[in-house]
Parts: sequence; structure tokens; C-alpha cells
Amino acid sequence: MNRLDKSINSLLENYDSHGMVNHSGCANLPGRESIDSIVRSLEELLFPGFLENLDTDTENLREITRQKAYNLTSALRREVEKSLAFSARLGVLNCGHEGCRAVAALVVDEFFEELPKIRDILCKDLQAAVSGDPAAMSADEVILSYPGFQAIAVQRIARFFWTRQVPLIPRMMSELIHRRTGIDIHPGAQIGESFFIDHGTGVVIGETTVIGKNVKLYQGVTLGALSVKKEEGGSKRHPTIEDDVTIYANATILGGETIVGQGSVIGGSVWITQSVPPQSKIYLKRR
Repeated sequence: MNRLDKSINSLLENYDSHGMVNHSGCANLPGRESIDSIVRSLEELLFPGFLENLDTDTENLREITRQKAYNLTSALRREVEKSLAFSARLGVLNCGHEGCRAVAALVVDEFFEELPKIRDILCKDLQAAVSGDPAAMSADEVILSYPGFQAIAVQRIARFFWTRQVPLIPRMMSELIHRRTGIDIHPGAQIGESFFIDHGTGVVIGETTVIGKNVKLYQGVTLGALSVKKEEGGSKRHPTIEDDVTIYANATILGGETIVGQGSVIGGSVWITQSVPPQSKIYLKRR
């Protein structure tokens, strides 16, 4: 046996010892490439003609949309079924093979019913970007080139599946857009309408964050937890940001009991671990 064959046998033994192999077949997990393709198709469905070379007009848009929706429904049902089956194997859900398939179909049907509402909110996010950034010339420009808007769009999609307790897929969606934009928004975060992230690189928004309407963040903002102890999972660990708040670059706001009051302005590079009254202005004082 040559050295390569020995190495291969050793690797196979490692598979047997530790597992962590995503087998093809009924027991496999959602695939990154599949979820990536689904996310891109959903972005195309939300804003037709912006992400792909598509000769769209009023005559063919209906048929193109219908075909995309049917294709996406089949792909999403397969991946959601795999995710639910994963939960069933862990004992989190009580559904057999056919049960998981039926639940997946219901979740995906509900998602497509909600998609127009998600698009309504995204149109308000678009308007917030155009109104809030002097450099934004049009909503079209925001859709095509603003990483903050891309991150918000995918988070709103991922959050739907998070609220329906679909495992794996929401986090996979969030990480795909994180790699693309440098913006890390947990799918569990609750974000109100007319949300705008300017520039965006390095923004982190934790799982239990609650953000109101008309909030604006700049690059490097962290809405995080004071503690990362495992036993605190499931508790409110991240801050609440009320309506009409602006948070400038590299500000850090931590803690589940921390509330930034309505209409406040948080200056760049500040560190906040306690609540801020409404209409406050918090900034670093120069010595």
C-alpha cells in the first residue's frame, strides 16, 4: 500500500470515528450551493431584471414570474424538508419522513403568501436609503449596488424561516450574505420598516436585537450581547433600538436590557451598556 492509499484509509477511519459527513440521500442536510442558488433566485423574484440578464417586459413578466415561483417552490420544499428531518433526528420535531415533507410544503406555501408583504417592507427600506443618503441617486442604484440593502433583503427572507422554526436554512442564508457584504445580521433580529445601513462593512446585529422604524446605522456598528455564556441562549441578550434612531460608525451597544430611546443620535465609536433616554445625543468628548 502506497503512502496516498494509507492517507485515504486514515481519512476514512476518521469519518467513521467522528462522523460529520453530509450523506446524499434522504438523510442529507441542506447544501450551501442549493441555498445560495435559492437566495439569488429569491432576490431576482423580488426585483426582476436587476440581478440577471433578463429581457423583461409587461407581456412576459407574468409568465417569467410564474415559472420562477414554481421552480423555487420545488427547490425550497426539498431544502426545508431536509432541515426539518434534521430536527426530527435530533428529537426536536416529531415528524416522520412524510410528515416533514408535508410540513415543508405548508411552510413554503406560507412563505410565498408572505413574499408580497416582504417586498412592501423592502420598498420602504429602499425609500429610506434614497432619502437618507445624499449619494443615492435612485432606488434602482440602491438595489444594484448597496450592500446594506442586499443584507436587509436577505435577512427579511431568512427571518420568515427563523420564525417558523426551520433549522439551518436561516443561518445559512445570513452567512451567505455576510460573506458577500461584510454585514452580519442574525435572522432572529426583529427589524422595523424603513431600515437603512449606510456603507455597512463590519455591522453586527445579534439574534435578540429589536430595531424600530426609521433606524439608520453606519459601518462597524455592533448591537451585541454583554455575555456569551451558553446557558443564556434563548434569553434577551441584545439591545432594543427604538424608532428614529441614528447610530454612527463603530458604535458598540450591548446588553438585553439596554434600550436606546426614540429619536436618539449615537455618535461614532461610543460604547454603551446601559439605556439611553429618548431624544438623547451621545458622543465621545474630546479632551
